[in-house]
Parts: sequence; C-alpha cells; structure tokens
Amino acid sequence: MTLLLLGSFTLLFLFGWPVVLAVMLPAIAYVLWNGFPLELVGQRMVYALDSFPLVAVPIFIFVGNLMNQAGITERIYRFSSTLVARIHGGLAQVNIFASLVFSGMSGAALADVGGLGRIEVKAMTSHGFKREFAGALTCASAIVGPIFPPSIPLIIYGSVTNVSIVQLLIAGIVPALICVAMLMITVAILAWFRNFPRAERWPSFRELWDSFLPALPALLTPVLLICGMLVGWFTPTEAASITVVYVIFISAVIYRTLTWHHLLVSAYETLKSTSAILIIVSAAALFGWIMAIEQIPQTVARELLSLSRDPLMLLLIVNLLLLVVGMFLDSTTATLLVIPIIAGPLHMAGVDPVHLGIVAIFNLMLGLLTPPMGLALFLISDIAKVSMRAVLKEMIPFYIPLVGTLVIITLFPELTLWLPKMLR
Repeated sequence: MTLLLLGSFTLLFLFGWPVVLAVMLPAIAYVLWNGFPLELVGQRMVYALDSFPLVAVPIFIFVGNLMNQAGITERIYRFSSTLVARIHGGLAQVNIFASLVFSGMSGAALADVGGLGRIEVKAMTSHGFKREFAGALTCASAIVGPIFPPSIPLIIYGSVTNVSIVQLLIAGIVPALICVAMLMITVAILAWFRNFPRAERWPSFRELWDSFLPALPALLTPVLLICGMLVGWFTPTEAASITVVYVIFISAVIYRTLTWHHLLVSAYETLKSTSAILIIVSAAALFGWIMAIEQIPQTVARELLSLSRDPLMLLLIVNLLLLVVGMFLDSTTATLLVIPIIAGPLHMAGVDPVHLGIVAIFNLMLGLLTPPMGLALFLISDIAKVSMRAVLKEMIPFYIPLVGTLVIITLFPELTLWLPKMLR
C-alpha cells in the first residue's frame, strides 16, 4: 500500500497535475479504500491549519506586498545603490545588498524577486548590464530572504517539527551574511574579468545621509523584529502583526504614500499567495498522517541509520536527497512531506534540529534556481523578458557561492548555532 500511495503521487506529479491534487487524490483514495469515514479528510486538513505559528505566514506576505505597493522597496534600493555602487561590480553589488535589506522585512525569495526584481533589472540594464545577467543575479541574491529573519519557510519548518521558531530565525542570520559575502566576492571577481560598470566615485557624507534618512524607517523594521524576539517582547507571530502595524504607520504617516487602493491590492495579492501555501499545508498534513499510519518515517529512519550513524555523513546524504527533491517540488511541499520523515533519524544521530532546519531550508531554496520547477527562474524570465535558457547560462557562476555556502553551514554547525545558544 505504501508503494502504491507514493507511486500514485509521483505519477500524478510527473503527468503535470497541480501539486495539491497530486498529494490529495492518493490520500483520499487511501482513506476510502481502508474504510475510514470521509469526514476524516476535512478533519485532518483543517486541524493542520489550527496552528498559531502559521498565522505569521499570511502576515509576512502582506508586509512584503504592502512595501512594494507603498514604494518602500524603491527607497531601500536607492540607499543600497548610494552605499555600495562604487564597489567592484557596481549595481550588481547593490542588487545583493538590497536583497539582504529587503529580506529583513519580507521573508520570502519570490517576494524579493517580484518586488525588487523589477527595479533591479531595470536599473542594471540601463547601466550596461545584460538583462539575463541581471535576472540571474536577482534570483541568486533572493535566496538570502528565506533564511534571514523573518523567514516564512523557517516558520513552516518550525511548525512542522516543533522546533523553536525564534531560535530558527536567529540561527539564519550568520548563514545569510555568509551567503551575501560569497555572492559579493563572486560578483567582484566577475566584474574584474568582464569590466562591469560602477559608480565613478564614493558618495559624499551628504549624499549618503540624504539616501539613508528616507530609508531609515524601513531599515529599522528587521532591527525591531530581531531585538523584540531576542528580549522576549513578542513571539514570531506577534512580531509579524507588529511589523504590519509599523509598515502601515511609516507608509501612511512618514512617507505619506499609502492609499486605500494600495491596501486593497496588497490584501488581494496576500489572499492569493496565502491560499496557495495553506492548501498545500493542509493537503500535506493529510498525506503525512497516512505516512505515519504506514510507518514510513520509521522505515526511513531505520534505513538511514543503517547507512551511518555519523551526524555529518547523514547530513551529507540528506543534502543530496534534498537537492534532488528541490528540483521537482516547491519548498513548502518538500518541507511538509520530506522534513518530518528525515528529521527523526537525524535527531537520533545527534544533529541539532535548529542546524538541520537552516541546512534543509537553504538547500530547498536552491530548488528555486534549478529546472524543471525553478519558480524564481520562471518569474525572473517574465520580469526581465528573456528566456530561461539565457538566465540559466548566466546563473552558472552563482551556483558556486550558493553551494559553497551550503557546504560551509553543513560542515561548521557552530556558525549557525552560536547565536541561538545565547538564547538557551
């Protein structure tokens, strides 16, 4: 029955069915075949959504949409451009730095690509960069978003594995900074060989101040989030709500750019994105319940532990598995279906659950940049008006720092864990 269940899911997925149907239909067939009441389907799916941490997901999505609508994204980009445009690589370095700043408010890679992407591609192409290179760099730098707080994928991971979400969010800071540093070094090397344009001079203090001051209220958002969670003022879910209030305040009172139309559009876009995520969450919960009945996690645990009990070796095996899974499943589905199965044996072998969370989520984010299911590639191809093949060709140099970051955070867990350990 287990093979039939997994085989049905795989076939439906390969035939191009939507992921939610590929997950739900075999699960419903299993329930009916085994004589369970049909009401059980709705009960398990609704029960999965009865989660306080998951409330943060639509709220952070709303924050990202609101920032795009109210023009906060443009202020962030203008400040980033003034600060780092003189570094070798020019606006390519601005692209990476702006993604880091924006990730401190949106928590999602696709929000970064969709929000900053249009601004970044337009600015880079107007200064002589190829559109496909601008698109590839925008995708690569967007990977920072899902591991830097606030991170929607880490919130979902925490809710699935019952790991402290605060510790997960704090643990993502150092890996995100390592990723940014690796990408900036790569761009500097490419700039040396390709002679990328850059600003003619360093900004004066006055120019820096004039771009910093308008961006300051927005830049304080991640500071408010991180400090508030560190000192225990609020939980991640409460932090999300506070962020919404803060972003509405600075948009309406300080920047004076927020309109009722912006709020309605942001709410509508949030509704669409949230529906797409949470229906997968509920369907995957039903599928996960069936896998538990069939004792699939226990079987996988035995097989993994029979291969090795060395934590590092198991992490390397799981990394290879997730790299393949991420190529075919979106990160939300993979987190909900695969992570609960592999988390148990890795915890038994001594892998810290927080460390596993950062490694697994960063690994799955690479799937956004790899065909055939690279959602970021599809999105940036539409924004930059270039073919996915052209973007992939320019993406090749950026796989090196991204995979390098994955290797570093896998081999050196203390880089991830030293900040969370301060909270324990």
